[in-house]
Amino acid sequence: MPWLLLFLAGLFEVAWAIGLKYTEGFTRLWPSVGTVAALAVSMVLLALAARTLPIGTAYAVWVGIGALGAAVLGIVLFGESREPARLAFLALLVVSIVGLKLTHR
Repeated sequence: MPWLLLFLAGLFEVAWAIGLKYTEGFTRLWPSVGTVAALAVSMVLLALAARTLPIGTAYAVWVGIGALGAAVLGIVLFGESREPARLAFLALLVVSIVGLKLTHR
């Protein structure tokens, strides 16, 4: 269950990270409200997962999911670079996240 909570926390991190773009510096009300709500949900879920998982592992996986998701959505939604080297480094993030899960005891 803590891994599911952590995965969901990571998805909400992606949501608030992408939401930041739509807030236009927190000058738009509803995107700002959604972004802050996603941030709060993400933090609560991370905190719940960290009750059981080591904080170093939980935080690293949470950040990894957030960074990977934000980068992928940046490519899809905002036309950010699809340069092969960038994609290779994103693949390394996936390897790191999976590796942390597999080596958790």
